[in-house]
Amino acid sequence: MIDFWLAAGLLLLVALSFLLIPVLRSRRAQREEDRTALNVALYQERVTELQTQQEEGVLDAAQMDAGRAEAARELLADTEGVDAPRVSRLGKPLPLLAAILVPVLGLGLYMHYGASDKVELTREFSQAPKSMEEMTQRLERVVAAQPDSAEGMYFLGRTYMAQDRPADAAKMFERTVNLAGRQPELLGQWAQAQYFADGKKWSDKVQALTDEALKADPKEVTSLGLLGIAAFEGEHYQDAIDYWNRLLAQLPPDDPSREALQGGITRATEKLVASGGKVAQAPAAKTAALLKVSVDLAAELKTKVQPGDSVFIFARAVSGPPAPLAVKRMTVADLPVTVELSDADAMMPQLKLSNFPEVQLVARISRAGKPTAGEWIGRSQPLASSTTAPQTLTIDSPDK
Repeated sequence: MIDFWLAAGLLLLVALSFLLIPVLRSRRAQREEDRTALNVALYQERVTELQTQQEEGVLDAAQMDAGRAEAARELLADTEGVDAPRVSRLGKPLPLLAAILVPVLGLGLYMHYGASDKVELTREFSQAPKSMEEMTQRLERVVAAQPDSAEGMYFLGRTYMAQDRPADAAKMFERTVNLAGRQPELLGQWAQAQYFADGKKWSDKVQALTDEALKADPKEVTSLGLLGIAAFEGEHYQDAIDYWNRLLAQLPPDDPSREALQGGITRATEKLVASGGKVAQAPAAKTAALLKVSVDLAAELKTKVQPGDSVFIFARAVSGPPAPLAVKRMTVADLPVTVELSDADAMMPQLKLSNFPEVQLVARISRAGKPTAGEWIGRSQPLASSTTAPQTLTIDSPDK
C-alpha cells in the first residue's frame, strides 16, 4: 500500500507542476514589466532635462535632437529582448486556488469511486491467513468490495458452514445462485445450509432445491448426502442406505469421506434390522462394455495412403446420437492393430457403450486428422454392446 501512495504522490507533483509553472512564469514576466517601466521613466526624465537645457539656451535645436535620439537608442537597447506582456483573464489567484483544490478533489473522488479497498485486499491475500476468523473477515470484505463476485460469495458460504453458521451460509448460497445461475452443485449447497439453519427440519423449500439439483444432475453429491441424512434422522433407514450407496458410488476410491459414509450405511442397516425390517438388495450394477477389434487396411489401398495419416477407430450407437461412444486414434503406420473400446474411452460421461444396446464399429483414415471426415473407411454390421468375441474390421471403401 505504501508503494501505491508513493506513486500517487509522484503523479500529484507532476500534475501540480502544470498548474504552478504558469504562476512562476507570470512572476518572471512581472519583473520584466517592472524593468521596462523603469527604463521608460528614465527616458522621459532625460528628455525633460534636455528640454530644460534648450530653454536656458545651453543646447540648440540640433543638439536637442541628437540628445533625444541618443536617449531613445538607450531605451531601445534596454528593452530589447523583452517579451510583450501577456494579459491573464483568469487572474493570479485562480491557478493557486486550482493547485490546492485539484488534489483535494481528486483524493475525494478516488476515495468515493476508486479501488483502494481492492488494492488493500490484494495485498492482504498475498499473505496466508493466521486463522479461520481472519480468512472469514477477508472474504467478507471481498464480497462487500465486489458484490457481483459469485466465487467470493460461494467460498464465504463454505467458510460459514465450516464455522457452524448455516443461516449465514444459506443466505450467501442464495445470493450465489442468483448471480451464477441454478447450478446443481450450488442448489445442493444451498439446500444443505438451509436444512441445518432450520434445525435439521425438512421443509418444502429444501425438498424443492434437492429435487431440482438431482433432476439436473442425478449424481450431485451434496444433495445425495443431505437426503441420506434427512432420511436417517426421520428413521427412513432404507432410503438413507439407498441415497448413501448412490453417493458412495460417486466418490473416488481414496476419498477420506468414504469410511465415514460406509459407517453411516452400517448404522442405518443395523437400525433397520433392529426395527424388524430387511435391507433391500441394490440392483446389480451394469457391466461395463468392452469391445476388442482388430483393424487392417485393404491391400489395394496400401499405395494410396501415407504412414502418417490418422486412423480413428470408434464405436457409435445404431439408434442414438451420431457422436462416437468410444474412440481410439492411431496412424496408418500402426496397422494392422488390435484395440479395445470400453466405457473408459467415452468422449462424454453420458455417452458410454454400456448405455446403448447396439453399436457399429467404424475405422476411418483422415489425412487432415479429422475424425468426422476422411478418405477411406471401414464399417462393421450392428452388434450388441455386450459382445465379448473379438471383432475384425477392414478399411476398404472410399469415405463418402
